[in-house]
Amino acid sequence: MPQTAFTLESLLETHDLPLIIIGADLRIVAVNRAWEISFNVKRQHLINQPCCTDNSDCRHRRLFQTLEAYAGTCVDANVPQQQRLFNARGFPLLDADATLYLGETLTALNKTSAGDNTPPMIGKSAMFGQFLNRLQQAAETLAPVMLLGETGTGKELAAEFVHRYSKVASGGFVIVDCTILGEELFESELFGHEKGAFTGANTAKKGLFELADNGTLFFDEIGDLPLSQQPKLLRALESGQFRRVGGITMLKADVRVVCATHRNLAEMVKLGQFREDLFYRLSVFPVEVPPLRQRRQDLPLLIDHFLDQLSVDPGCDYKITQPALIKMIQYEWPGNIRELRNCLQLAVGLCKDKTIEETDIYFMQRQGNAIGLESNARTGMASPLPVSSMAQFEADFISSLMGKYQGNRKLIAAEMNISERTLYRKLNRLNLN
Repeated sequence: MPQTAFTLESLLETHDLPLIIIGADLRIVAVNRAWEISFNVKRQHLINQPCCTDNSDCRHRRLFQTLEAYAGTCVDANVPQQQRLFNARGFPLLDADATLYLGETLTALNKTSAGDNTPPMIGKSAMFGQFLNRLQQAAETLAPVMLLGETGTGKELAAEFVHRYSKVASGGFVIVDCTILGEELFESELFGHEKGAFTGANTAKKGLFELADNGTLFFDEIGDLPLSQQPKLLRALESGQFRRVGGITMLKADVRVVCATHRNLAEMVKLGQFREDLFYRLSVFPVEVPPLRQRRQDLPLLIDHFLDQLSVDPGCDYKITQPALIKMIQYEWPGNIRELRNCLQLAVGLCKDKTIEETDIYFMQRQGNAIGLESNARTGMASPLPVSSMAQFEADFISSLMGKYQGNRKLIAAEMNISERTLYRKLNRLNLN
């Protein structure tokens, strides 16, 4: 055995966690026994294989470019459990001959239940990666989580993610839709009622609070909760105790609380529209859900995912032309992911020969309170993007990041998920220096 291989083999078996070593050519050099056991794969099937299915800009390539260690959550398709989430930690290694390698430990996060049909969270942009890491941090604590973001960004899906990877994942995930909880319904829906408590209460009913015991209670659009009912919710959250409507017995429930809103709750507190004590009780762990326009790099993945969903018949695979894709990338998506899916659903119905052309793409036009369809990519944008070329789109995107980070190239490169050297080349090419 060559000295280098012997050195790496010795290093491998000192790690209890699954460890893989990758060479500068982005091919797998070695894996340890813990990796084989964890992922049920033989090392001989991995040696000399590419590190990733697409390593043109993967985390391994970036480490060799920057020599900076990394840690975070990732989806790794090189192990049998595809669409599984992992904690990845990568670091540079030097062997006895001063040859540079990459070492990475990859440990699976909590498994989903066998019947879990929760849609996957999709993306590979730097913004999405930061968001996913923040959600994972939220999942690991039982502190109340507040998901903040525009409508259509997928806050309910993010709440399910927090539940699925939390310590209470074996319990229920119960949704409280605050937009329909009026003065009359609040207590009955949340805390339940006893038989005969009011007209029509022919049987006793458990409330959502009770159903979420030892699980997660998700308050969707918490900003719409009536002000008069907020003290009752606060008392139940503080004590874990409540009574059904018409009941005299004090009940208890241990729930993990996640909330979501598209409203500015801090401003509502100032205006007296939301209780300050409840706001602080629910906002222990805030998480910003990024709008789609801040993660445009994820659009091709999301489009492929939705088109796959919309292909209901076997062999009926829809395709999208490059002009149509560019048109969608340049749009601002005020309705975010929900609007994207609706747009594709309409395009599927309009297109011919299963191919979506630019003329099949219609956006929702907003003028005052009126909403209509508009096929022109420039219409309906908060800030129109040039349609001349992808180079101009890229230049505008980088310029916006330069303003956001005040020209800090390290932060700009991190958000774009590229090395600083790659960013420097782009700046020269686009005359942005």
